[in-house]
Amino acid sequence: MNTNLTRRNFVKTFVAAAAAFTLKPSLWAAGVSNPRISVQLYSVRDDCSKDFDAALAQIATMGFDGVEFAGYHKYSGKPKELRARLDELKLAPAGTHIKTGSFRGDELQRTIEFHQALGCKFLIVPGDGDFSHPEKSKELAETFNKAAEKLKPLGMYCGYHNHTHEFKKDGDKTYWDLFAERTSQDVVLQQDCGWSATAGLNPAELVRRHPGRTKITHFKPTVVKEEAGKKAILGQDSVDWVATLKACREVGGTEWITVEQEAYPDGKTPMECTALSLAGLKKIW
Repeated sequence: MNTNLTRRNFVKTFVAAAAAFTLKPSLWAAGVSNPRISVQLYSVRDDCSKDFDAALAQIATMGFDGVEFAGYHKYSGKPKELRARLDELKLAPAGTHIKTGSFRGDELQRTIEFHQALGCKFLIVPGDGDFSHPEKSKELAETFNKAAEKLKPLGMYCGYHNHTHEFKKDGDKTYWDLFAERTSQDVVLQQDCGWSATAGLNPAELVRRHPGRTKITHFKPTVVKEEAGKKAILGQDSVDWVATLKACREVGGTEWITVEQEAYPDGKTPMECTALSLAGLKKIW
């Protein structure tokens, strides 16, 4: 073998690759995120209620990287045991849905201790009636700001998850935008893209409107009324997921894309539909 020729080819290849790399902006220098995929366990809530361990095992088999909780079932008060089960299944605790009261008074410290032991850093409130109240919405925002101050040194975040009423207007602004203005950058805006699309909004535009605030989001397959022929399976529905994923990667600061399956077409089970939506998301990916 001609070692000089081999070495020369190697050097030429290396130089060409380096040159090509310098012509492109670095992925990380551009601030682009590389999110992982989780599932909101509310998608398979009946399975979780029947046998939580078995449901987690099925989710792991599908190929999800993590789970977002909607209750802890047999592991309530047992965060270390739940973390051990997740580790066994190679699932990460992507986030959780809890009540606003978990951030108030002495409850905040108990909330912190439980989720530190679980290794879960995104603590999200999945709706609060005060959010779209002209006066109470201001107090609610301050509750999140105070919680965020306590959580930030611990590497944890609080946040809020929308449905549709959050897009009602107070004057010329939606309550969603007002909440974003009234809260610090450390408060997560967990956009449920299915609900925002139902409200007639553009999920990708909402992500771009609030850069860095979409650290964990919901990709819920949704069919809007005028497209009733479509299926509520991710990639077969009405939402422009390509544009939304692009926005999450480019400006959202998104760490987790969370699939939430609430419609079960063609008589399929929640587990089957969740698996189909994961496959649809991976095609988009």
